[in-house]
Amino acid sequence: MMTDVPLRLLSWAVHVTACGLLAIAVVGVLREDRPGLAAGGVLLGLLYATGPAVQGRAVAGRVWLGLVTGGWAVLAVAAPPFVWVAFPLLFAYLHVLPLWGAMFGVTVLTSAAVVAAAWHAGELTTPLLVGPGVAAVVVTLLALACKALRAQADRE
Repeated sequence: MMTDVPLRLLSWAVHVTACGLLAIAVVGVLREDRPGLAAGGVLLGLLYATGPAVQGRAVAGRVWLGLVTGGWAVLAVAAPPFVWVAFPLLFAYLHVLPLWGAMFGVTVLTSAAVVAAAWHAGELTTPLLVGPGVAAVVVTLLALACKALRAQADRE
């Protein structure tokens, strides 16, 4: 199927982005001599890597998503570099949850990222407010487009 390749590439791009952002965060906290947070980042990465194995199963996928979100929240509060790992996680929300749940999750996760970033920065700035909001909209539209392409490919 012609649409399989672009969809696989997008999926890999999301995973590479998540791993890249986690690696940047881990290196950042190691430079600050915070090995416990670095270990937490590595554990979050390992947990994230188990996602493809469980995402096809409703209950396991939702448990996985809850654990990843919880791990992200702890790390995002502890160190600013982990805040931005939220954005690849938005794809997971859109993949694992039904649309209404995904929209709620995307809204909550984006809001949490804005609050965490503003808290670390000491103020809420326009870029900290607008940037994540725009990113969430783009991620949501991309994920919905991918679902539509997958559905079309399955019908053909």
